[in-house]
Amino acid sequence: MNKSLQTVLLYHETTKHSQQRYARSLGYMDWATQPEPFRNYNGCETIQLPLAIENTTPPYHLLDTDLPSAPLLKESLSQLLQFSMAIAAWKESGGNSWAVRCNASSGNLHPTESYLVLPPVLQEQNGQTSIMHYTPKNHGLEVLVSLETSFWDTLPKGSFLLGLSGVTWREAWKYGERAFRYTNLDAGHAWQSIVLSSQMLGWKTTRLDSVSDADLDTLFGLQQKNRFFEKEHADMIFVISPESVEPSLSIENLLEDTPLQFEGIANQLSPSMQAWDIITEVENATSTVQIAQISVPVQDIDRLPSQESKTVVLQRRSVHIMQKELSLITQDQFHTILNSVNTSLDSKENSAHLCLMLNRVQNYEQGLYILIRNERDLHDLKEQMHTDFLWQTTPLKNLYLLEERDLTMASKAISCNQDIAADGAFSLGMLCNFSQELQEHGAHRYKELYWECGAIGQQLYLEATSLGLSGTGIGCFLDDMMHGLLGIKDNRYQILYHFTVGRGNVDSRIMTKPAYIRKD
Repeated sequence: MNKSLQTVLLYHETTKHSQQRYARSLGYMDWATQPEPFRNYNGCETIQLPLAIENTTPPYHLLDTDLPSAPLLKESLSQLLQFSMAIAAWKESGGNSWAVRCNASSGNLHPTESYLVLPPVLQEQNGQTSIMHYTPKNHGLEVLVSLETSFWDTLPKGSFLLGLSGVTWREAWKYGERAFRYTNLDAGHAWQSIVLSSQMLGWKTTRLDSVSDADLDTLFGLQQKNRFFEKEHADMIFVISPESVEPSLSIENLLEDTPLQFEGIANQLSPSMQAWDIITEVENATSTVQIAQISVPVQDIDRLPSQESKTVVLQRRSVHIMQKELSLITQDQFHTILNSVNTSLDSKENSAHLCLMLNRVQNYEQGLYILIRNERDLHDLKEQMHTDFLWQTTPLKNLYLLEERDLTMASKAISCNQDIAADGAFSLGMLCNFSQELQEHGAHRYKELYWECGAIGQQLYLEATSLGLSGTGIGCFLDDMMHGLLGIKDNRYQILYHFTVGRGNVDSRIMTKPAYIRKD
């Protein structure tokens, strides 16, 4: 086993929560160093985007159909960003206010930043390709550098690039050593948000799997360390296009045309930072070349009729309290939610399976179930898990009943004693093919597994919202207690993320205000 994989496995074991101890953090909230939630680059040319809130969007349940493609204009670009990476609303209570964004985030800390590489489609670009940073606080763009390139000749007309990066300090400030996990889950949340927002415009999203982290750092200007106070690292890059493109597309000639120095100095997010050496080590270990995965067909999803897609996106919230007396859901709702994540979300082979603890679902007994998202692992999982599990088929394809029993207290205990895991319709843990995937695809795959789980989480959020239900991602869970419930004894499979669905309680003391108010 190489050193990078050893570092990843050590990090994963070290940052597990258990009944004996939680993963290391400061243990208190150091409000004096709370990071600024919005990144901006001082000294850049800025472009204000038109608000898209009045734009008509397709019904949410039709997003997987073949919709006509919108032209690439300032207005369509604005809509893509507003319904994926932007602020959905401002909340206010007790004299304090905070932003809620369209993409979910652990602790609402939002470590993910977004960058665009645009062909000359905006008037402000003066006929040049531009690399820009998106600023959700004012729904605008910052021009970091302009260049001439023939790169666009290799892509369908109307294509552009959108990339994601992460500032792990934003999560580490609150969560300490476990923050690297949450930063990558949030990257997955953002990824799926972009996929859904692109679908509203009839655009395809392809994540490129042939670009190294180092090349992305160069493309976004993140390797220019004199422009940053806190470390920011590149995660992934997508081609957004009216047509699908090959994920192996090279950006080599674009990189050759990219200047070495960008405009603007990144704002300082905190006056000081707490160093977590183990996070630096795992960041370095996973900044390797990714290895392409097997491609699989993406299937259309049958959904119940729902609201306009922008309404679903803007209404998505994480809840803190589930109303257990109202959290019984119908079988159709349950099947719709699971069907939305049963297929591949990114045309790559699934690695995460859903281990469900059902509490309040019509026509289903309380108990432990598993949704197998890749039949490749079915036989192996039967051998790895408790030998007395039933593996009984259910009305939903690939969903098996493992054990009938009341798991409300167990689900609460596993989720760091949080009532939301017990008071909803069901909670679940995302069980990933782990050590085998790392051995076959290298240390970079560790991040990718979290991205897959984050994408599933964002999809579950939106699916629940579309049905009038509530969802909440749960990053705090007792890793090996969940493994014990399943009978998992080694790291061949590992739980990476928890989630719960039910009916949330709306706190009437918290005011909701519009995301953006402009005087045009």
